[in-house]
Amino acid sequence: MARTKEFDPDAALQSALELFWRRGYEATSVADLVQHLGIGRASIYATFGSKRELYLRAMDRYAEMRDPLLLVELSQPGPALPVVRAVVRRFAAEATSPAVRRNGCFITNTAAELAPHDPAAARRVEISWDHLETPLHSALVRAQAQGELAEGRDPRALARMLLVLLQGVRVVGKASGDPARVRGAVEQALALLD
Repeated sequence: MARTKEFDPDAALQSALELFWRRGYEATSVADLVQHLGIGRASIYATFGSKRELYLRAMDRYAEMRDPLLLVELSQPGPALPVVRAVVRRFAAEATSPAVRRNGCFITNTAAELAPHDPAAARRVEISWDHLETPLHSALVRAQAQGELAEGRDPRALARMLLVLLQGVRVVGKASGDPARVRGAVEQALALLD
């Protein structure tokens, strides 16, 4: 007769996400996971596979939590450019807030730590970035169609510029104690939308 799980795999995944987010992949050992999750090594392996597989599932969970909210925000009817500006400013405020600053962005952290040598992590980073760039692009196309953005502007190039800016904001926000640095850069970039 098979044993039933004595823990909630969903809660364990969430707890693993929080630990990986705080410490990173390399700095988190399986022993750290055992202690943090409060479950045995064998249960971790039986439920999630390897530490790497658990990390990739944590990335998927993070993306599920973050990405849909952005699409809803940028798809609102009405003027699009003010919403794009508000999203970019919100990212900057989050990146420099003490609560977020400590951990940074899980996807951005993964891009720096694992993506250069882990194709599965890199693929998830790219998907997350697409989920940021695509609604930005759609909102900028809408802004252009509504006369908010000049006809000669390239919505795709602007969306990519904002994606790169937001990733940089997340890195600088995590590493710097100076929110003015991030705010100043964001305002300069947003001026390109005028």
